[in-house]
Amino acid sequence: MSEPRFPVEMVNGVPIVAAPEEIDITNADELRAAVLQAASSGDGTFVVDMSRTRFCDSAGLHALVDAHKRAQGDGGRVLLAVSGPAVLRIFQITGVDTVLSLFPGVTQALAHLAAAEASGAGT
Repeated sequence: MSEPRFPVEMVNGVPIVAAPEEIDITNADELRAAVLQAASSGDGTFVVDMSRTRFCDSAGLHALVDAHKRAQGDGGRVLLAVSGPAVLRIFQITGVDTVLSLFPGVTQALAHLAAAEASGAGT
């Protein structure tokens, strides 16, 4: 059996979805399935590790925004770990950076969640 293209790992009780180098129409449905799995694995809050991602088209953006809407409806959040300049740029151009929480890495996203929990602000 082959390894999933979007593996989900639990770190400190938070699901982390690992995204590939390219997210486009050929794999956006798999991303959607992985984030739905991640959302059901915890309290609805999860991180998408896009630190390896260098390209994300509109199908990928749509899957991430859908995941955000669904997580919000369930009382959770989607946090993105994004370091690729091209991906950051497309998020800025489309305004996705104003909708989703972006962090330079998974460590920073998890630290943000821990700080919010410690302050009683929740996720």
